[in-house]
Amino acid sequence: MKIGVPKEIKNNESRVGMTPAGVYELVKNNHTVFVQKEAGFGSGFFDNDYEEAGAVILNTIQEVYAQSDMIVKVKEPIEEEYALIKPNQVLFTYFHFASSETLTKAMIKSKAVCIAYETVEDADGTLPLLVPMSEVAGRMAIQQGAKYLEKPIKGRGVLLGGVPGVPPGKVLILGAGVVGIQAAKMAAGLGAHVTIMDINMKQLRYVNDVMPNHVVTEFSSEYNIRNKIKTADLIVGGVLIKGAKAPKLITKDMLKDMHPGTVIVDVAVDQGGCFETTRPTTHENPTYIIDDVVHYCVANMPGAVPCTSTIALTNVTLPYVLRLAKFGWEQACELDRTLAKGLNIVKGEVVYKEIIEAFNWN
Repeated sequence: MKIGVPKEIKNNESRVGMTPAGVYELVKNNHTVFVQKEAGFGSGFFDNDYEEAGAVILNTIQEVYAQSDMIVKVKEPIEEEYALIKPNQVLFTYFHFASSETLTKAMIKSKAVCIAYETVEDADGTLPLLVPMSEVAGRMAIQQGAKYLEKPIKGRGVLLGGVPGVPPGKVLILGAGVVGIQAAKMAAGLGAHVTIMDINMKQLRYVNDVMPNHVVTEFSSEYNIRNKIKTADLIVGGVLIKGAKAPKLITKDMLKDMHPGTVIVDVAVDQGGCFETTRPTTHENPTYIIDDVVHYCVANMPGAVPCTSTIALTNVTLPYVLRLAKFGWEQACELDRTLAKGLNIVKGEVVYKEIIEAFNWN
């Protein structure tokens, strides 16, 4: 199969869909890999690295799309790419369709086969291709939140870990999934007082068992959230509903109950966000302020640490790419039910019901 790895063109997206190590494995299995010139620069991988791994370097994104049976990338195609996508071409990437009707309609029109990383699902309900980026984003949420709590950036001026004689900052984490647990680890490591909330008692028991004593769990309800936000310095939204829009757990009217300078980080922004006031931002302009509350809602958070993120992503996507390349998408999905769950749009037809529900399509 001919596999294309284009350069990401979304704002400040420095990740790349495949490492040279991944390319090497594909070429070893008699596949042809086209990599756009300088596609890996942002992640610390250079054209000669890809050439040594056996890739063919192409100068333009147009050439990569035109010559490839399957495109492997990181983020969803943006408007400039829509016209490049061919009917029956396989696109394997993060799509997050439920957050963009425009993207969804464009991919329907393209007649391509869209396989979304974020909905590839194991039998136990885990999302193996979302986990590594959720791990990165969860840890980054605390790293970024701590930074934006600084007063020169309009934060409260709170040091999360405190110092002797001064209490630590308070972190509220909504969601005890991968994002929430990784965020709690980072916040606890800094010495912050952490509360993690979820509606899944089994998950809260797990958190209670593995986290240190200054990480406490609480059942998530509107009443409990409204109480906790009054004293929180940093709030992280990490709630995921597979393939669907995130629930709005913090509404605009709740902002008035927060301290001025409170920072909220919405990791669920790719799925529409779990704060009512969320709107996607970029690494170039990552924050905005509403009612004196600092919002950090960068839609591709792991893109800020592309070296780590690209390697972590290729580690988990490569086995599926190899399977798709060997068998073609139809047979590969028949043989692997986990991969089949990733099918979102097939040749103009939406096959993932949560997308239809997100837009109230009948």
